[in-house]
Amino acid sequence: MTRPLTTAERSAQQRDAWLENEAKKARETRGEKGQMEFWLRLARGRIAREVKNGRGDAVYGFAQICRLVISVLDLRAAGDPRLYQDLVRYAEQVLERHPPQR
Repeated sequence: MTRPLTTAERSAQQRDAWLENEAKKARETRGEKGQMEFWLRLARGRIAREVKNGRGDAVYGFAQICRLVISVLDLRAAGDPRLYQDLVRYAEQVLERHPPQR
């Protein structure tokens, strides 16, 4: 017999369900671009919260990640898709083990 969820566990479960549902709705209504915009809005809000809490290095980290994505897209456009494929695969592995929380 399983025990009932605590308030914190139930809240975390609801946040996870909300994230999945909102990402799904964004994709259904506006396609991949809508889903990307959803995650960017969420990231911007999280980064603002991090800065407010005195962790301004989140801005630097996000900027570096953006630069990485741009570099990888440039390489792919130049005919070398390997790094892009590796980056996407790595992102999928990390997110599988550590899904985002609201």
